[in-house]
Amino acid sequence: MQHNEIPARHKSVSYAKWGYIFLIPFFLSFCIFTIIPLGRTFYYSTFEYFRSGLKTIGPTPVGLRNFVEIFSKADLGKYLWNTLWLWLLGFIPQIIVSLVLAVWFTDTRLHLRGQGFFKTVIYMPNLIMASAFSMLFFALFSDGGPINSAMEMLRMQPYSFLRNVAGTRGLIALMNFLMWFGNTTIVLMAAIMGIDTNLFEAAEIDGTNAWTTFWHVTIPLIKPVLSYTLITSMIGGLQMFDVPQILTNGNGNPNRSCMTIIMLLNNYMGKSKNYGYGGALSVILFVITSVLGLLVYYVLNTDEREERKLEKRSRMGGVQL
Repeated sequence: MQHNEIPARHKSVSYAKWGYIFLIPFFLSFCIFTIIPLGRTFYYSTFEYFRSGLKTIGPTPVGLRNFVEIFSKADLGKYLWNTLWLWLLGFIPQIIVSLVLAVWFTDTRLHLRGQGFFKTVIYMPNLIMASAFSMLFFALFSDGGPINSAMEMLRMQPYSFLRNVAGTRGLIALMNFLMWFGNTTIVLMAAIMGIDTNLFEAAEIDGTNAWTTFWHVTIPLIKPVLSYTLITSMIGGLQMFDVPQILTNGNGNPNRSCMTIIMLLNNYMGKSKNYGYGGALSVILFVITSVLGLLVYYVLNTDEREERKLEKRSRMGGVQL
């Protein structure tokens, strides 16, 4: 007697469903700690809401009056320029040095020894708290600090770093560079290591030198990571606070040339307890960051958009044929 064997049925696993389930904690925390506070910030930016001593004034709806007063009285353009300038002074050498080190460490032809040691050393400043870094630089470069004492011993003219605009801005840029170039190097190394080595071998067989390979092979293939690095660095630069706050004792001197937008926001929220002004300034910073981020993304991805347009036209031409 023959029995027909019934094949066992295996339940299919819905990976998409489990993916969404695992994403739920992130979306919940994002909504609770980001979306809701952001919405309340937009809401209170249209209110007169501050503290005067022990008395709380408001919240009273005032429309866009907070925004008008910030643009007319707060000298916002100067502080925005200070913030962008301080970020650029640190970011330009950071991206250049990081690119050089990333290419250097990932070049298999060099056979560098002790790469793990050097990678650890360049990343270590990123582990130091910005407040500790600022206090260290304040002690080193103050008028009576070791740097000026060493300059006097060498019969050089001492320099008041913290009393000159160039000196203070240079110290802030140097700290931002030292704290972040290691992290940027690691990110760019990961991007370069993801490139197919056959492309580099083909370029070498064609007789291209290292400089040509760098510009025509490496840079185009890591452009998405460069875009990510530039945008995230710009967002962090616009939110710069701890380094100039501690180095200048919160006043942004000399001549308020190192006062950033977040330091100005701290004056409204931390000292004067003006929640309406603080909310309006936060909204302005959010809009500026969004516009600059979209602009950078649009400029750096022009080639990809052109390629997609050409592919679309070619497909349409193929259909017509």
